[in-house]
Amino acid sequence: MSRITAVEVFPVAVPFARRFVLGSGAVGTPDQAGAVVFVKLTTEDGVVGWGEQRALPSWSYETAETIAVVIKRHLAPILLELTPFDVELFHARASRRLSPAVSNGFPFARAAVDIALHDAAGKLAGLPVHALLGGKLRDTVPLCSAIGVGEPSAVREHALQSSDYTAYKVKIGGDPVADTAAITAVAEVAAGKPLWLDANQSYRPTALTRLMDAVREVPHLHCVEQPVPGTDTLALRRVRDLIGLPVAIDEGSFTAQDLARTLRLDAADLVVVKICKSGGLRNALKTAQVALAGGLEVLASGLTDCGIGFAAALHLFSQLELALPAELNGPELLTDLYVANLDIVAATATVPSGPGLGVEVDEERIRAEALDLAFL
Repeated sequence: MSRITAVEVFPVAVPFARRFVLGSGAVGTPDQAGAVVFVKLTTEDGVVGWGEQRALPSWSYETAETIAVVIKRHLAPILLELTPFDVELFHARASRRLSPAVSNGFPFARAAVDIALHDAAGKLAGLPVHALLGGKLRDTVPLCSAIGVGEPSAVREHALQSSDYTAYKVKIGGDPVADTAAITAVAEVAAGKPLWLDANQSYRPTALTRLMDAVREVPHLHCVEQPVPGTDTLALRRVRDLIGLPVAIDEGSFTAQDLARTLRLDAADLVVVKICKSGGLRNALKTAQVALAGGLEVLASGLTDCGIGFAAALHLFSQLELALPAELNGPELLTDLYVANLDIVAATATVPSGPGLGVEVDEERIRAEALDLAFL
Protein backbone atom coordinates (compact mmCIF):
# COMPACT_ATOMS: atom_id res chain seq x y z
CA MET A 1 0.00 0.00 0.00
CA SER A 2 1.24 3.47 -0.86
CA ARG A 3 1.47 5.62 2.26
CA ILE A 4 0.79 9.35 2.35
CA THR A 5 4.02 11.32 2.65
CA ALA A 6 2.92 14.96 2.27
CA VAL A 7 -0.12 17.08 3.12
CA GLU A 8 -0.37 20.60 1.65
CA VAL A 9 -3.05 23.22 2.29
CA PHE A 10 -3.86 26.21 0.04
CA PRO A 11 -6.49 28.76 1.15
CA VAL A 12 -7.64 30.71 -1.93
CA ALA A 13 -10.05 33.63 -2.40
CA VAL A 14 -12.29 32.36 -5.21
CA PRO A 15 -14.17 35.03 -7.25
CA PHE A 16 -17.95 35.00 -7.72
CA ALA A 17 -19.59 35.70 -11.07
CA ARG A 18 -22.74 37.08 -9.45
CA ARG A 19 -24.12 38.14 -6.08
CA PHE A 20 -25.37 35.27 -3.93
CA VAL A 21 -27.08 35.83 -0.58
CA LEU A 22 -28.65 33.30 1.80
CA GLY A 23 -31.16 33.86 4.56
CA SER A 24 -28.24 33.60 6.98
CA GLY A 25 -25.99 36.08 5.14
CA ALA A 26 -23.92 36.76 2.04
CA VAL A 27 -21.88 34.02 0.36
CA GLY A 28 -20.13 36.21 -2.20
CA THR A 29 -20.41 38.90 -4.86
CA PRO A 30 -18.28 39.90 -7.87
CA ASP A 31 -16.51 42.31 -5.49
CA GLN A 32 -16.34 39.91 -2.55
CA ALA A 33 -14.56 36.58 -3.13
CA GLY A 34 -15.27 33.53 -1.02
CA ALA A 35 -12.58 31.53 0.77
CA VAL A 36 -11.94 27.95 -0.37
CA VAL A 37 -9.33 25.67 1.20
CA PHE A 38 -7.67 23.26 -1.24
CA VAL A 39 -5.85 20.15 0.05
CA LYS A 40 -3.19 18.15 -1.79
CA LEU A 41 -2.10 14.70 -0.58
CA THR A 42 0.96 13.00 -2.07
CA THR A 43 1.84 9.33 -1.61
CA GLU A 44 5.23 7.65 -1.57
CA ASP A 45 4.56 6.51 -5.15
CA GLY A 46 4.01 10.11 -6.26
CA VAL A 47 0.23 9.73 -6.63
CA VAL A 48 -1.66 12.92 -5.80
CA GLY A 49 -5.15 13.38 -4.36
CA TRP A 50 -6.97 16.71 -4.25
CA GLY A 51 -9.76 17.89 -1.96
CA GLU A 52 -11.42 21.20 -1.23
CA GLN A 53 -13.90 22.90 1.04
CA ARG A 54 -15.49 26.33 1.10
CA ALA A 55 -15.34 28.26 4.36
CA LEU A 56 -18.68 29.93 5.10
CA PRO A 57 -19.01 30.94 8.76
CA SER A 58 -22.43 32.48 8.08
CA TRP A 59 -23.59 28.91 7.36
CA SER A 60 -21.43 26.87 9.77
CA TYR A 61 -18.77 27.62 12.33
CA GLU A 62 -15.63 26.75 10.34
CA THR A 63 -13.55 29.53 8.78
CA ALA A 64 -10.70 29.33 6.27
CA GLU A 65 -8.30 29.79 9.18
CA THR A 66 -9.76 26.99 11.30
CA ILE A 67 -10.04 24.59 8.35
CA ALA A 68 -6.39 25.20 7.39
CA VAL A 69 -5.10 24.89 10.97
CA VAL A 70 -7.13 21.78 11.74
CA ILE A 71 -5.81 20.04 8.63
CA LYS A 72 -2.18 21.06 9.07
CA ARG A 73 -1.85 20.64 12.84
CA HIS A 74 -4.34 17.91 13.68
CA LEU A 75 -5.25 15.85 10.62
CA ALA A 76 -1.91 15.80 8.78
CA PRO A 77 -0.17 13.80 11.57
CA ILE A 78 -2.92 11.19 11.27
CA LEU A 79 -2.72 11.09 7.47
CA LEU A 80 1.05 10.54 7.45
CA GLU A 81 0.46 7.17 9.12
CA LEU A 82 -2.14 6.01 6.56
CA THR A 83 -2.75 5.13 2.92
CA PRO A 84 -5.48 6.74 0.78
CA PHE A 85 -7.59 3.60 1.26
CA ASP A 86 -7.78 4.04 5.04
CA VAL A 87 -10.81 6.34 4.94
CA GLU A 88 -12.72 4.84 7.87
CA LEU A 89 -9.56 4.59 9.97
CA PHE A 90 -8.83 8.24 9.23
CA HIS A 91 -12.28 9.29 10.43
CA ALA A 92 -12.07 7.13 13.55
CA ARG A 93 -8.71 8.64 14.51
CA ALA A 94 -9.87 12.15 13.62
CA SER A 95 -12.86 11.71 15.93
CA ARG A 96 -10.58 10.70 18.78
CA ARG A 97 -8.31 13.68 18.18
CA LEU A 98 -11.12 16.21 17.57
CA SER A 99 -13.94 14.96 19.79
CA PRO A 100 -17.25 15.22 17.94
CA ALA A 101 -19.27 16.19 21.08
CA VAL A 102 -22.63 17.41 19.72
CA SER A 103 -21.26 18.00 16.22
CA ASN A 104 -19.17 15.75 14.02
CA GLY A 105 -15.88 17.49 14.81
CA PHE A 106 -14.75 20.03 12.18
CA PRO A 107 -16.62 18.33 9.32
CA PHE A 108 -15.58 20.86 6.66
CA ALA A 109 -11.88 20.25 7.31
CA ARG A 110 -12.45 16.51 7.37
CA ALA A 111 -14.52 16.63 4.16
CA ALA A 112 -11.68 18.31 2.27
CA VAL A 113 -9.29 15.56 3.40
CA ASP A 114 -11.85 12.81 2.74
CA ILE A 115 -12.29 13.96 -0.87
CA ALA A 116 -8.52 14.01 -1.37
CA LEU A 117 -8.24 10.47 0.06
CA HIS A 118 -10.86 9.21 -2.38
CA ASP A 119 -9.17 10.99 -5.29
CA ALA A 120 -5.80 9.41 -4.48
CA ALA A 121 -7.31 5.98 -3.79
CA GLY A 122 -9.13 6.03 -7.12
CA LYS A 123 -5.94 6.92 -8.96
CA LEU A 124 -4.02 4.15 -7.21
CA ALA A 125 -6.74 1.63 -8.05
CA GLY A 126 -7.30 2.96 -11.57
CA LEU A 127 -11.00 3.50 -10.76
CA PRO A 128 -13.33 6.51 -10.62
CA VAL A 129 -14.52 7.54 -7.16
CA HIS A 130 -18.07 6.40 -7.83
CA ALA A 131 -16.75 2.86 -8.33
CA LEU A 132 -15.08 3.01 -4.90
CA LEU A 133 -18.46 3.97 -3.43
CA GLY A 134 -20.33 1.10 -5.05
CA GLY A 135 -20.93 2.29 -8.59
CA LYS A 136 -23.12 4.87 -10.28
CA LEU A 137 -26.77 4.46 -11.24
CA ARG A 138 -26.64 7.10 -13.99
CA ASP A 139 -24.09 8.81 -16.20
CA THR A 140 -25.40 12.35 -15.76
CA VAL A 141 -26.71 14.51 -12.92
CA PRO A 142 -29.26 17.27 -13.74
CA LEU A 143 -28.69 20.52 -11.87
CA CYS A 144 -30.99 22.91 -10.03
CA SER A 145 -30.54 26.68 -10.35
CA ALA A 146 -29.78 28.51 -7.09
CA ILE A 147 -31.43 31.93 -6.86
CA GLY A 148 -30.26 34.08 -3.96
CA VAL A 149 -32.23 36.45 -1.76
CA GLY A 150 -32.97 39.61 -3.76
CA GLU A 151 -35.45 42.05 -5.24
CA PRO A 152 -38.20 40.56 -7.45
CA SER A 153 -36.68 42.05 -10.62
CA ALA A 154 -33.28 40.52 -9.84
CA VAL A 155 -34.56 37.04 -9.03
CA ARG A 156 -36.84 37.08 -12.06
CA GLU A 157 -33.92 37.97 -14.31
CA HIS A 158 -31.81 35.21 -12.76
CA ALA A 159 -34.61 32.70 -13.38
CA LEU A 160 -34.87 33.81 -17.01
CA GLN A 161 -31.11 33.39 -17.47
CA SER A 162 -31.35 29.91 -15.93
CA SER A 163 -33.97 28.58 -18.33
CA ASP A 164 -31.87 25.46 -19.06
CA TYR A 165 -32.31 24.28 -15.47
CA THR A 166 -35.18 21.92 -14.67
CA ALA A 167 -35.78 23.19 -11.12
CA TYR A 168 -35.21 26.36 -9.11
CA LYS A 169 -33.99 26.66 -5.54
CA VAL A 170 -35.23 30.01 -4.26
CA LYS A 171 -33.51 31.46 -1.22
CA ILE A 172 -35.81 33.27 1.20
CA GLY A 173 -34.70 35.60 3.97
CA GLY A 174 -37.29 35.73 6.74
CA ASP A 175 -39.47 38.62 5.51
CA PRO A 176 -42.84 37.20 4.40
CA VAL A 177 -43.68 40.20 2.20
CA ALA A 178 -40.33 40.35 0.38
CA ASP A 179 -40.12 36.57 0.08
CA THR A 180 -43.64 36.32 -1.35
CA ALA A 181 -42.66 38.81 -4.05
CA ALA A 182 -39.49 36.88 -4.89
CA ILE A 183 -41.21 33.48 -5.00
CA THR A 184 -43.99 34.85 -7.19
CA ALA A 185 -41.48 36.46 -9.55
CA VAL A 186 -39.65 33.15 -10.07
CA ALA A 187 -42.89 31.20 -10.44
CA GLU A 188 -44.01 33.53 -13.23
CA VAL A 189 -41.12 32.38 -15.43
CA ALA A 190 -40.59 28.85 -14.07
CA ALA A 191 -42.92 27.31 -16.67
CA GLY A 192 -44.12 24.60 -14.33
CA LYS A 193 -40.70 23.62 -13.00
CA PRO A 194 -40.57 22.71 -9.30
CA LEU A 195 -39.65 25.42 -6.79
CA TRP A 196 -37.52 24.44 -3.79
CA LEU A 197 -37.67 27.12 -1.10
CA ASP A 198 -34.68 27.48 1.23
CA ALA A 199 -34.89 29.71 4.30
CA ASN A 200 -31.46 28.92 5.78
CA GLN A 201 -32.89 29.16 9.34
CA SER A 202 -34.30 32.66 8.82
CA TYR A 203 -37.90 32.09 9.92
CA ARG A 204 -39.94 31.57 13.07
CA PRO A 205 -43.06 29.39 12.89
CA THR A 206 -45.64 32.21 13.00
CA ALA A 207 -43.91 34.24 10.27
CA LEU A 208 -43.51 31.14 8.12
CA THR A 209 -47.23 30.47 8.44
CA ARG A 210 -47.92 33.97 7.07
CA LEU A 211 -45.58 33.30 4.13
CA MET A 212 -47.20 29.97 3.34
CA ASP A 213 -50.66 31.56 3.41
CA ALA A 214 -49.45 34.22 0.95
CA VAL A 215 -47.93 31.74 -1.54
CA ARG A 216 -50.51 28.97 -1.21
CA GLU A 217 -51.71 29.48 -4.79
CA VAL A 218 -48.20 29.53 -6.29
CA PRO A 219 -47.91 26.34 -8.36
CA HIS A 220 -45.28 23.61 -8.02
CA LEU A 221 -43.88 24.46 -4.57
CA HIS A 222 -42.03 21.25 -3.75
CA CYS A 223 -40.80 21.89 -0.21
CA VAL A 224 -39.37 24.43 2.22
CA GLU A 225 -35.89 23.77 3.54
CA GLN A 226 -34.70 24.48 7.10
CA PRO A 227 -37.06 27.36 7.90
CA VAL A 228 -36.16 27.43 11.62
CA PRO A 229 -32.82 27.30 13.47
CA GLY A 230 -30.96 24.04 12.96
CA THR A 231 -30.64 23.56 16.73
CA ASP A 232 -34.44 23.56 17.18
CA THR A 233 -35.70 20.24 15.85
CA LEU A 234 -38.94 20.55 17.85
CA ALA A 235 -39.72 23.82 16.06
CA LEU A 236 -39.15 22.05 12.74
CA ARG A 237 -41.66 19.42 13.81
CA ARG A 238 -44.15 22.14 14.79
CA VAL A 239 -43.69 23.88 11.43
CA ARG A 240 -44.31 20.60 9.61
CA ASP A 241 -47.67 20.33 11.35
CA LEU A 242 -48.58 23.94 10.58
CA ILE A 243 -47.82 24.76 6.96
CA GLY A 244 -49.10 21.99 4.71
CA LEU A 245 -45.90 21.84 2.63
CA PRO A 246 -43.17 19.18 2.88
CA VAL A 247 -40.29 20.27 5.13
CA ALA A 248 -36.61 19.50 4.49
CA ILE A 249 -33.92 19.49 7.15
CA ASP A 250 -30.43 20.77 6.32
CA GLU A 251 -28.48 22.72 8.95
CA GLY A 252 -30.24 20.62 11.61
CA SER A 253 -28.79 17.35 10.29
CA PHE A 254 -25.04 17.05 9.87
CA THR A 255 -24.69 13.34 10.63
CA ALA A 256 -26.56 10.09 10.21
CA GLN A 257 -27.16 10.18 13.97
CA ASP A 258 -28.71 13.66 13.66
CA LEU A 259 -31.06 12.35 11.01
CA ALA A 260 -31.98 9.29 13.09
CA ARG A 261 -33.03 11.66 15.89
CA THR A 262 -35.05 13.73 13.39
CA LEU A 263 -36.81 10.59 12.19
CA ARG A 264 -37.65 9.60 15.77
CA LEU A 265 -39.21 13.03 16.29
CA ASP A 266 -41.06 12.84 12.94
CA ALA A 267 -39.75 16.34 12.17
CA ALA A 268 -39.00 16.29 8.41
CA ASP A 269 -40.12 14.90 5.06
CA LEU A 270 -36.81 15.30 3.22
CA VAL A 271 -33.13 15.67 4.09
CA VAL A 272 -30.49 17.72 2.30
CA VAL A 273 -27.28 15.73 1.88
CA LYS A 274 -24.02 17.71 1.62
CA ILE A 275 -20.48 16.32 1.58
CA CYS A 276 -19.18 19.29 3.58
CA LYS A 277 -21.44 19.00 6.62
CA SER A 278 -21.19 15.20 6.66
CA GLY A 279 -17.40 15.30 6.87
CA GLY A 280 -16.88 13.46 3.60
CA LEU A 281 -18.28 11.11 0.97
CA ARG A 282 -18.75 7.95 3.05
CA ASN A 283 -20.49 9.81 5.87
CA ALA A 284 -22.78 11.56 3.39
CA LEU A 285 -23.75 8.13 2.05
CA LYS A 286 -24.54 6.97 5.59
CA THR A 287 -26.94 9.89 6.03
CA ALA A 288 -28.61 9.11 2.71
CA GLN A 289 -29.02 5.47 3.69
CA VAL A 290 -30.65 6.42 7.01
CA ALA A 291 -33.00 8.74 5.12
CA LEU A 292 -34.05 6.12 2.61
CA ALA A 293 -34.49 3.48 5.30
CA GLY A 294 -36.67 5.91 7.26
CA GLY A 295 -38.87 6.93 4.33
CA LEU A 296 -37.39 10.41 3.78
CA GLU A 297 -36.58 11.71 0.32
CA VAL A 298 -33.06 12.94 -0.44
CA LEU A 299 -32.14 16.36 -1.78
CA ALA A 300 -28.62 16.91 -3.11
CA SER A 301 -26.72 20.09 -2.40
CA GLY A 302 -23.28 21.63 -1.99
CA LEU A 303 -21.85 24.90 -0.74
CA THR A 304 -20.87 26.71 -3.96
CA ASP A 305 -18.12 24.18 -4.55
CA CYS A 306 -15.26 24.68 -6.99
CA GLY A 307 -14.47 21.94 -9.46
CA ILE A 308 -12.92 19.46 -7.02
CA GLY A 309 -15.84 19.48 -4.61
CA PHE A 310 -18.29 19.64 -7.50
CA ALA A 311 -16.77 16.54 -9.10
CA ALA A 312 -16.88 14.70 -5.78
CA ALA A 313 -20.57 15.54 -5.46
CA LEU A 314 -21.27 14.19 -8.95
CA HIS A 315 -19.70 10.86 -8.00
CA LEU A 316 -21.77 10.71 -4.81
CA PHE A 317 -25.12 11.77 -6.20
CA SER A 318 -24.84 9.62 -9.32
CA GLN A 319 -25.70 6.64 -7.13
CA LEU A 320 -28.65 8.09 -5.18
CA GLU A 321 -32.30 8.52 -6.09
CA LEU A 322 -32.94 12.25 -5.68
CA ALA A 323 -36.22 14.07 -5.13
CA LEU A 324 -35.12 17.02 -7.32
CA PRO A 325 -32.17 17.96 -9.54
CA ALA A 326 -28.99 18.51 -7.54
CA GLU A 327 -28.34 22.03 -6.25
CA LEU A 328 -24.61 22.12 -6.99
CA ASN A 329 -24.26 25.76 -7.86
CA GLY A 330 -20.51 26.30 -8.32
CA PRO A 331 -20.67 26.31 -12.15
CA GLU A 332 -23.57 28.80 -12.02
CA LEU A 333 -22.19 31.23 -9.44
CA LEU A 334 -18.37 31.16 -9.67
CA THR A 335 -16.15 32.73 -12.32
CA ASP A 336 -14.03 29.57 -12.59
CA LEU A 337 -13.81 26.07 -11.12
CA TYR A 338 -9.99 25.60 -11.07
CA VAL A 339 -10.25 22.25 -12.90
CA ALA A 340 -10.46 20.88 -16.43
CA ASN A 341 -12.38 17.87 -17.79
CA LEU A 342 -15.82 18.73 -16.41
CA ASP A 343 -18.63 18.24 -18.94
CA ILE A 344 -21.73 20.39 -18.28
CA VAL A 345 -24.26 20.90 -21.07
CA ALA A 346 -27.72 22.45 -20.71
CA ALA A 347 -27.58 22.33 -16.89
CA THR A 348 -26.73 18.63 -16.88
CA ALA A 349 -23.33 17.42 -15.65
CA THR A 350 -21.68 14.22 -16.82
CA VAL A 351 -20.18 12.10 -14.06
CA PRO A 352 -16.39 11.98 -14.63
CA SER A 353 -15.12 8.56 -15.67
CA GLY A 354 -11.36 8.91 -15.19
CA PRO A 355 -9.45 7.52 -12.19
CA GLY A 356 -10.13 9.29 -8.90
CA LEU A 357 -12.26 12.37 -9.25
CA GLY A 358 -11.53 12.35 -12.98
CA VAL A 359 -10.67 16.06 -13.21
CA GLU A 360 -7.40 17.87 -13.88
CA VAL A 361 -6.64 20.40 -11.15
CA ASP A 362 -5.03 23.74 -12.01
CA GLU A 363 -2.32 23.41 -9.37
CA GLU A 364 -0.24 26.25 -10.77
CA ARG A 365 -3.11 28.70 -10.35
CA ILE A 366 -3.98 27.44 -6.88
CA ARG A 367 -0.38 27.86 -5.72
CA ALA A 368 -0.15 31.31 -7.29
CA GLU A 369 -3.36 32.53 -5.65
CA ALA A 370 -2.90 30.86 -2.25
CA LEU A 371 -3.30 33.23 0.69
CA ASP A 372 -0.37 33.63 3.05
CA LEU A 373 -1.59 32.45 6.46
CA ALA A 374 1.50 32.99 8.58
CA PHE A 375 0.22 30.92 11.50
CA LEU A 376 0.40 27.77 9.38
